[in-house]
Amino acid sequence: MIAQELAARLLKAATARGQKVATAESCTGGMVGAAITDIAGSSAVFDRGFLTYSNAAKQEMLGVEAATLEAHGAVSEEAAREMAAGALARSKADLAVAITGIAGPGGSEHKPEGRVCFALAQTGAPTHSETTDFGPLGRHEVRQFSVQNALMLLIEALETGEP
Repeated sequence: MIAQELAARLLKAATARGQKVATAESCTGGMVGAAITDIAGSSAVFDRGFLTYSNAAKQEMLGVEAATLEAHGAVSEEAAREMAAGALARSKADLAVAITGIAGPGGSEHKPEGRVCFALAQTGAPTHSETTDFGPLGRHEVRQFSVQNALMLLIEALETGEP
């Protein structure tokens, strides 16, 4: 329910500013795009979504560098920034959000379950990235919180000009 409310708020903010959004998703598997397109009228602001679960998809569809994945891994702010920048460059959107993480089960000492990296790319602004450790809440909860966080990044950028 929270995602629906956030998606409606996003649509209102993007419509008011005449801006379009794109998504680049890994661990959320298209859930951010689904939340947005669940709202009637979303076609006015949602340009496209990239579902890039594999490293090959991240590279082929978004231009994520192999060197970035090798040096930092797919679950990193570096990869998230390249995903967001790639989505922005390969769409007609004004801002793009990217999500990559470990929803669980599993993880490692260095990248635990519940760690999710986000990035927001906007036309004419530096790309913002952040990492959130949701903890081992379980796959469903980590993904739900990730969707909410991604929507909030887009909303904040539209409402305040900053993520």
